[in-house]
Amino acid sequence: MQITASEELGIESRARYYEEAGILRDMIQNHVLQLVCLTAMEAPVAFDADAVRDEKIKVLRALCPIDAPEAVTEKVILGQYVAGQIAGQDVPGYQEEKDVATGSRTPTFVALKLLINSWRWDGVPFYVRSGKRLPKRATEIAIHFRRLPHSLFGEGASAPNILVIRVQPEEGIALRFSAKVPGERYRPRTVSMDFRYGRTFAAASPEAYERLLLDALKGDQTLFTRRDEVEAAWKLVGGILQITESKDHPAPFRYPAGTWGPHESDALLNSDGRAWRRP
Repeated sequence: MQITASEELGIESRARYYEEAGILRDMIQNHVLQLVCLTAMEAPVAFDADAVRDEKIKVLRALCPIDAPEAVTEKVILGQYVAGQIAGQDVPGYQEEKDVATGSRTPTFVALKLLINSWRWDGVPFYVRSGKRLPKRATEIAIHFRRLPHSLFGEGASAPNILVIRVQPEEGIALRFSAKVPGERYRPRTVSMDFRYGRTFAAASPEAYERLLLDALKGDQTLFTRRDEVEAAWKLVGGILQITESKDHPAPFRYPAGTWGPHESDALLNSDGRAWRRP
């Protein structure tokens, strides 16, 4: 599983807030962990607030903790952007932004390897990343299927299928699979089936806050986090923060604005024989 929540924007005029928060509090504790829950949860017994949130809390409680220095070193990569280019425009580094403290160690990028201690997800890593000043704004969930234990057409004949759920900016679902190129020889080629809400229904989906405000007026709590969810999410993130915010922990790795984060983020997956999918 790979979950990406990237932003082109920097911190804009929010330096005073961001210096206190950082990427883990700003994005992982809430937005990204909610995507993990919605991806990994079992089907609820009914489509109502309590049933859905009951399944989400099970996922959060099953997340393996990352609360020791060795675990943080192995599973957490922090980064901070330096000057670079976004869409051909020069942009400043984080420490050059207004109201950012000199020598700030506040991370603007994080990549995590999460493991879920459950029968369904045993041995399946969830790689998540989020950051500012990345090449594009995108939020997606990519589900990489396992390779076949035995290929009828030889090794390397077909790549594993990938199911991609795009959350923003163009909501939709795409399935990548291999198809045979017409002809006598067996020549596979990767193709994609692509569904997009806007293109299919000729209408834009409501903005996220529009939906939440409407649900609040209707009294529908399905998309709102319950107290035990919040506490469980903070338990995971708090364990990481306790290590990474200590004076002994190394400063975040640097990455130029307009790139997909520090090289160490790639190494996190490369060490497992995998690579990040580019949204």
